[in-house]
Amino acid sequence: MIIPDYLYQYVYLLIITFLTVICMKNKRVSGDYESPVSSILLVVFLILFIGFRPTHSYYFGDTINYANWWGLIPYEGFDFNAENLLFDNLYRYMAEMWYDVTEFFILIAIIYFVFIWLACRKFFPHHTMLAFLVYLAAFSTFAYGTNGIKAGAAASIFLLALAYRDTLYMSIPLVLLSWGFHHSMHLVIGAYVLTFFFKNKKWYFYGWLFCLMMAIGHITFFQNLFAGFTNDNGAGYLTSSSDTAWGGKSGFRIDFVIYSAMPVLMGYYVKYKYELEDKLYDILLYIYLTTNGIWMLCMYAEFTNRIAYLSWFMYPILLIYPCFAIKEYQHPLVMNRNKYIMYHLGFTLFMTFIYY
Repeated sequence: MIIPDYLYQYVYLLIITFLTVICMKNKRVSGDYESPVSSILLVVFLILFIGFRPTHSYYFGDTINYANWWGLIPYEGFDFNAENLLFDNLYRYMAEMWYDVTEFFILIAIIYFVFIWLACRKFFPHHTMLAFLVYLAAFSTFAYGTNGIKAGAAASIFLLALAYRDTLYMSIPLVLLSWGFHHSMHLVIGAYVLTFFFKNKKWYFYGWLFCLMMAIGHITFFQNLFAGFTNDNGAGYLTSSSDTAWGGKSGFRIDFVIYSAMPVLMGYYVKYKYELEDKLYDILLYIYLTTNGIWMLCMYAEFTNRIAYLSWFMYPILLIYPCFAIKEYQHPLVMNRNKYIMYHLGFTLFMTFIYY
């Protein structure tokens, strides 16, 4: 083992920090022209770095579970009753074909990082490297590349589906593919479909504020209501609030609320103060407001971080998109975008090295 398991995330963040600083100073990368070579090399490095992580370490959450279960469930053909139709069948098939679980983790890392990179390339064709680094620096990116890998892979696929929202013959298959990787994506897909029919930004913001008030008031009516519509596993997440069951914190998460509010405040500013007209940004913002609001309705559930991730996977894109979509060079968001990127990175470093 070249890097001890307990240092993996720290090394990851130090590399991202170094590359972010270099990228912001490199005019070829942060200016109008950018070759994809540097960001592709970073993708390859991340695939190898994350894919070859220690497989039997508790520092990587669910990784050890997938390693311990490897080959224990026989593959008897495609199971159409699997909870996660594509992911579960892929896992069992590969366990039948390969002795070592590392090949599976490499494949998931390929899906995770390549789809994120493709989405960044589509969203920010002239600033792919910087946008990709911002995404990698997000608070939950490392975790969902090593721990909640089903949700991470599904979210990265869905992110690319959003990037191709104007090309439905590509977007729809990607949406279905993300659903096949993790069934929880039905919430995000529902929010996506909603944006095609309901475009009143005022009510999206009002809805988010209503959900925040429900969370502050510790009103769990909606949490229990949602539990009645999901399967046994989902109901278990929503009806339990034991801190000891998963080793994390439940209850009203003021830290999560403050973190989640940043794209909302950004969205309010660019939509109401600056009056930015951008259909892609509107779709991303409305999906975020919907899914993040639903998380707040379920904030007192046990695995609240996993529900929050259904909105957080769009967080870094929403945070920086206006900084590049606004065409006025003298606009404060454009002039200070490097500062916002460093604040974003600094928050993750603080949470990782100090808070936790």
